[in-house]
Amino acid sequence: MKQTSEWNRDALLQSPLFAPLHPILVDLKAGDFPMLQDCNALLAARPSPICTQSDMPLRFVPQECGKLAFEAQYEPRCYLKGEVPTRAGNWHDLLNALVWLTFPKTKAAINARHYDALTKEGAADEVVTSSERGAVRDVNTLLDESGVIVAYSNANSGVELAGLLRNFKWKELFWQRREQVRPQSSQQAMGFYIFGHGLYEKTLQPYVGMTGQGLLLAVVPEFFTWPLAKRLAYLDSLLAEHLATPQHCRCTRDLSPVPLLGVPGWTDDNDNAAYYDNTAYFRPGRRG
Repeated sequence: MKQTSEWNRDALLQSPLFAPLHPILVDLKAGDFPMLQDCNALLAARPSPICTQSDMPLRFVPQECGKLAFEAQYEPRCYLKGEVPTRAGNWHDLLNALVWLTFPKTKAAINARHYDALTKEGAADEVVTSSERGAVRDVNTLLDESGVIVAYSNANSGVELAGLLRNFKWKELFWQRREQVRPQSSQQAMGFYIFGHGLYEKTLQPYVGMTGQGLLLAVVPEFFTWPLAKRLAYLDSLLAEHLATPQHCRCTRDLSPVPLLGVPGWTDDNDNAAYYDNTAYFRPGRRG
């Protein structure tokens, strides 16, 4: 699928990579790049408000320039006031807003983790060092920008697929077990849901080499038969709960690389076994 940086809502609605955003995209105008007021209108139309973990109602606001006080910087401003700085006519910030609207609990959890790390940077702490706090911020930034939620069945078949992904067995995962990772297959036991707004920006012009950072979550087997909206809400709650545990997502090794164009149906090019022989893209694994 070829994309340009121009606003084309209908093309995004046809892209399987943008599937998690489809329920939000249908409520945007087809002809004009969404503005700040359009994003806030989507917020206002929700049956219940989105709030940060400080219980502040969310809203999208213009970004301020120049040197800012701590409270006016991005993460503190979001946490303390519920205000998400958003640049006009900017794909990156628009996609961030759409992910907030799709995964509100998870976005609030990531924001709270950043704020907690920032406010403790200068405090004495015998358990968590400043370098560990930096690592926590790094992995949460990586998840926020480039994350992919990898849902796998907690039955045996799904656990096996998760093992293949963690061990970089790409051809076995995406080709030999193809029907179990193909979206909407009757045998599906693993699914991929792009979360990172920076990664969504890359998918506007997909390219071989495009890789996400996967966070694997075990789900009930019937998950794959649910409507999309139910699956998204379930994943949002599940991932937010995962992030609420301090021991989770403390290191970038907690995330697994996912070569996105290996997912069946996400590009027309991967409909043959030889596609997965490209070891420059489907790399055999980490060293050391």
